[in-house]
Order: sequence, then structure tokens, then C-alpha cells
Amino acid sequence: MATKRMVKNRLLATLSSADFAQLADDLQSVALPKKLVLYEVGAPLDYIYFIEEGLASVLTMMEDGASSEVAMVGPEGLIGVSALLGGKNSGQHIVVQLPGSAYRIASPACKTVFESNPRVRAVLLRFVEDLLNLCAQTAACNRLHQVEQRTARWLLMSSDRTDTKVLRLTQEFLAAMLGVRRSGISEAAGELQRSGLIRYRRGEITIVDRPGLERTACECYELDHRRVERLL
Repeated sequence: MATKRMVKNRLLATLSSADFAQLADDLQSVALPKKLVLYEVGAPLDYIYFIEEGLASVLTMMEDGASSEVAMVGPEGLIGVSALLGGKNSGQHIVVQLPGSAYRIASPACKTVFESNPRVRAVLLRFVEDLLNLCAQTAACNRLHQVEQRTARWLLMSSDRTDTKVLRLTQEFLAAMLGVRRSGISEAAGELQRSGLIRYRRGEITIVDRPGLERTACECYELDHRRVERLL
């Protein structure tokens, strides 16, 4: 059983002890290894995951297997939002991109508390609103902004959520997240490295000059930063 003093997830930590207690008996700690698929498209929404550490990507998949990230979720939020709103099956492919851990709870148990407790519902709906705004912003960003700007934005968003400057991922993985060709990410990452903003070696990207990276990122990063700060 989870105890409130142990919790790192921002949503669970926001709840009062009494409200948290309504969920505590059903929360199970689980590991989130890198590349773990939490949900495939069409899979039953059996569980909700309150991320403690790490990062998960919400991907929209095409028939030919191509994908693009529409949102990312770290300790500021949860995976399985649709289950709270009455959904039965996942509409997205959700995969762990940076390893960590989570508290998992059966969707019916969480939905019961969500529907019966207005204070819990208010906290979780605040995240739902922010997730919807993030999805909309990401769609516009993917359409309107350059790959270098989007790469800088993505690295900063990941760093904000995981509280680290070192992100263990490959350019191939980043290309899949942004829905661009591998060559486009290589060019963008190379330029960011030549500018002294990041350091890249196979499987690891380190943010070296955060203020400079923020100046390079598109306006979408600042909007996301404000959303995360509001949740915190």
C-alpha cells in the first residue's frame, strides 16, 4: 500500500491525506523500463498509471506504422486519462521513453473515487485540461515550426518533467517522437551541439546551455513550461 509521504507523483501529492487514503489501498508500485508499452491502440484501459519517475510518450499511429508524439507525461500526471472519462480502449500508443516507476491502479477503482470525490476529481481534471492543451499545442508545433526548434522544445520539456539534464535516448527514438526523418534529427542535433547547447554521444543527450536552448526553442516550450509549473 502506498503512503502519502513516499509519493513523488504531483497529482497524488496534491491530495489531502484523507483523499489520498481513498486510493492508497489500490495503488501498486510498478517499474517502468525503457520502451515498455503501457498501451497499444485498441487495448483495454485496465489500469491508470500515476508516474513517479521517468517519462512516457503518447503517440498517434498511422496504418503504415509511422508515428508522431502528441503528448508526454512524467511525474506531473497520469496515463489512462480516457478511462476516467468513460473510455474503454486506448486510442493511442503509449510507451515509456525514459525509465522510472509508477503507481498503478485498476481503472474501475480509480474511476469510483474520481466520480464520488469532488476534490479528487478537481485535481485530476486539472491535469486532463492541461493534457488536452498540450496535444493541441503539439499539433500546431509539428505543423508550423522547424525541426531544430522542435528538438530544443522536446529536450527542454523532457528535462522539466524528469528534473535532469542528461536524457538517455537515441536520435532514432527522438526522430520517432517528433515524426521526422532520422536525417532531420541528426542535422538538428548536430547544429545544437555545434552551438554548444547540448552534448550528444550515442544513446545520451546532455543539456549544456539551458538558457541558450530555451532561446532556440519555439514559443511552444514556454507555454508548456507554464502548464507544468501550474500543475506543480
